[in-house]
Amino acid sequence: MSFKSMIQDMKDEFGSISRKGFRSRSHRVVQDCTVTVDALRQSCWANMPPELLRDVLMRIEESDSDWRPRKNVVACAGVCRSWREIMKEIVKTPEVSGKLTFPISLKQPGPRDKLVQCFIRRNRSSQTYHLFLNLNEVANDDGKFLLAARKCKRPTYTDYIISLNAEVASKGSSTYIGKLRSNFLGTKFTVYDAQPSNAGAKVSKCRSTRFVGMKQVSPRIPTGNYPVAHISYELNVLGARGPRRMLCIMDAIPASSIEPGGLAPTQTEFVPVNVDSFPSLHFFRSKSTRVDNFSSGPLPSPKDEVLTLKNKAPRWHEQLQCWCLNFNGRVTVASVKNFQLVASLGDGAGQENENVILQFGKVGEDLFTMDYQYPISAFQAFAICLSSFDTKIACE
Repeated sequence: MSFKSMIQDMKDEFGSISRKGFRSRSHRVVQDCTVTVDALRQSCWANMPPELLRDVLMRIEESDSDWRPRKNVVACAGVCRSWREIMKEIVKTPEVSGKLTFPISLKQPGPRDKLVQCFIRRNRSSQTYHLFLNLNEVANDDGKFLLAARKCKRPTYTDYIISLNAEVASKGSSTYIGKLRSNFLGTKFTVYDAQPSNAGAKVSKCRSTRFVGMKQVSPRIPTGNYPVAHISYELNVLGARGPRRMLCIMDAIPASSIEPGGLAPTQTEFVPVNVDSFPSLHFFRSKSTRVDNFSSGPLPSPKDEVLTLKNKAPRWHEQLQCWCLNFNGRVTVASVKNFQLVASLGDGAGQENENVILQFGKVGEDLFTMDYQYPISAFQAFAICLSSFDTKIACE
């Protein structure tokens, strides 16, 4: 048997295993791996030498460029711990590969050289928002589900609960990963991560800090409210000052990350429960500071400047009599919600980087495109875009 045919045989076998271990409508990444393990034990791959196994898995990963065949990669990672460790070493971060494979990819910075193309579907009746990865150039294709958010209106603020599960978006869910909170006027927002983005992250004092059983990611994960970004919209009653103006302060990302060779903190895995790993939580007694499972890359110190993003100023089109931005065909409907975010340079009010880090715009009645790249993650980009949906009493 040639090596090429062996690779194809293994992919076919894991294709059948993945169909048993995946449920297409639940949007869960990996189901209980018991079925997969039993099927593997009966196959000819059970006693494969580690060196040969690594070579085979590497070739599978390299050959699977888009999401549909990459389900084979996820299926291999769900077989057992040893296979999972190999796949974690083989699969590169989105910054390097430009691919979203595992759930942790949604918390890692996007690629440096291109925008990751996604779209958001809004459901007005249920007040939910679903983020999908574009599988082709068509904005309204089926897409690969990534994240979901549910709007929770309160008397003095609004919460958008963000989850890995399309059907269950609540703080008590095992798939809860963060939230967006607005003030009463809808002019200021804070993005909270359920886990610390780096070892120096400080938890916000909130009643919702708790432990949640994360069945699909890790056995138990400590969740809290770790501020990772602050978003503000300039007061603009009745639109007298023109289009919306927004500013995003990325608390967890240093300003140097956009420079050549600059690095942004990259979370390598969902942090399992270990009280020694969370010195910032007031109810933990241990004072050790293990950081093995946190982020790679530099961590912003109090003296370092954090990354600040501002919306790119649109230009007035005399013939169309409207404000215009070049979305390169990704936005087709004019809307006050449309924006492009670029890095704000230095202290000058008019200085900005031309490289678009995040763009968001309307293409249908309840359909919007969302494209992002390094140094922000899909989770951060999704949260920023959710702020554009919220009602802004003093900005419109």
